[in-house]
Amino acid sequence: MSKSEAREPIRSNARSNRAKILAAARELLGQNPDATLEEIAQAAGVVRRTVHGHFPGRVALLEALAEEASEALRAASARWPDVTEDPEHAFAGFVLAVWPEGDRYRLLLSLATQDLGQGRVTEALAPARAAALSILERGQRAGVFHDRLPAPALSAAMEAYTLGLLEAVTAGLWEGDGARAAVASLIAVGVPVERAERVVAEVTGREE
Repeated sequence: MSKSEAREPIRSNARSNRAKILAAARELLGQNPDATLEEIAQAAGVVRRTVHGHFPGRVALLEALAEEASEALRAASARWPDVTEDPEHAFAGFVLAVWPEGDRYRLLLSLATQDLGQGRVTEALAPARAAALSILERGQRAGVFHDRLPAPALSAAMEAYTLGLLEAVTAGLWEGDGARAAVASLIAVGVPVERAERVVAEVTGREE
């Protein structure tokens, strides 16, 4: 066996451990924001030394999770509708694309604000925020979204609204999914109920 072949199982094991640690951290921090590295190690099925081998401390672990969130949002951007599409369908598609990522990272972003600073959170969310703002601006210009708020304020409000919907699902207050969230979001920006339901049905039907 060559040295490179001998090293490959070690590398593979290290990658596996890192993935398990990140997965355990996402789940455990979602349940308990004050979870320790020792508790995360136990949840991942590794010793604390292994966690420290990948992440020297809590900040390093959260930084890795923030980078993972950024990558997930960039991947989701490939599913966002073309910018030439009408704003109603574009916004419905946007919500459908980011809903799973928001569900995964909503608490992480709150933790990152405290532990890593607002600048890191802004960087992680930049792709999603830019896309949402662009769609909302086009919708206001087209007269299909309300203009009671300037687009940047409306975009910030819709971000908080989406996170609120995700929290409602977690708390058992609402049995929502991406499609229902998309309908609710369209209604929130001024689209009539029946029109919102029809637009989301058209978008989800096109994706099947």
